[in-house]
Amino acid sequence: MATLETQLDGYRLTTAEIIYRLPDWPKLLQTYLWQEYDLAPRFPRLQDFLAFWEQNLDGPLHSVRVASARLVTPSRYRHFDIDKIIH
Repeated sequence: MATLETQLDGYRLTTAEIIYRLPDWPKLLQTYLWQEYDLAPRFPRLQDFLAFWEQNLDGPLHSVRVASARLVTPSRYRHFDIDKIIH
């Protein structure tokens, strides 16, 4: 789990659906889900993972879909008069 500091630095929970071809049956597609905290919009960790995939794994990539969401977002603060709430 990412620390609060990491999230405040702009890292977002990033999920990639990686579709690849099976090496022995290239007409068949397989899905792999990858999830990590990464920096949008360039996604350097995902880029590194995909480069590793292409260099070291036999299943050629077909497509990649990426979703990214901030877990820590700015919130709107409400100010309450505590005396009115208590009484």
